[in-house]
Amino acid sequence: MIYLKTAEEIELLRESALIVSKSLAQVASIIGPGVTTAQLDKIAEECIRDNGATPTFKGYQGFPATLCTSVNEQVVHGIPGKYVLKEGDVISVDCGAYKNGFHGDHAYSFQIGEVKHEVKKLLSATKESLYLGIKQATLGNRIGDIGFAVQNHVQQFGYGVVRDLTGHGLGRDLHEDPSVPNYGKRGRGAKIQNGLVIAIEPMINLGVKDVYQKDDGWTIVTYDGKPSAHFEHDIAVVDGKAVILSTFDYLEEELRKRGCPIS
Repeated sequence: MIYLKTAEEIELLRESALIVSKSLAQVASIIGPGVTTAQLDKIAEECIRDNGATPTFKGYQGFPATLCTSVNEQVVHGIPGKYVLKEGDVISVDCGAYKNGFHGDHAYSFQIGEVKHEVKKLLSATKESLYLGIKQATLGNRIGDIGFAVQNHVQQFGYGVVRDLTGHGLGRDLHEDPSVPNYGKRGRGAKIQNGLVIAIEPMINLGVKDVYQKDDGWTIVTYDGKPSAHFEHDIAVVDGKAVILSTFDYLEEELRKRGCPIS
């Protein structure tokens, strides 16, 4: 069942989403070669708690950390730890925060130093597909229009669109109806209505679409070992149009200040 939000609830969701945005900016302030994924996790948790929120992911169905840190062939749900980031890596950092009864949840794929041209192109296309999907979240459209826009954009480059994982509704629960696939057909799926709040999150592979779960019970990796990209925003449908509740502005400003590449 799809739970449509009131204007007041959307503002609470925006607050939680922006705490995630600030936390990802803290990640951006230190991310780079020589930094461990555990260090990223620590700085994000501190930021979330300093803003009066709690980490959504920590303890969620047993997940042990604040962030999902997914490096190179890892698509999503990577567990932070001793891994030391190195030049040429790409890492998806997914973060969630819970405050005033509502969750924020979004993600960004960072370049670590100089990455291969083909990886830069993958990141750029995936990020573009996110915004193309968001444009379709308008009154009168359907969920399938979002997935079609994402899929249509990235498949022209020969990339694999992950089928096993999707975006989702967002609210008092981290994962609510409807599911929001990154593939689909126009005019199919649930109707987009005012008050709908969803997380749109393209997960796009440089190679094949197929993925599998590692023995840790969490980390999802590409079947062919090629890199993957992941970007995510929280959006609400207000007055018939998509309003982005989260922002990449904070983290990209941090990257600019440090002279780091922006995806």
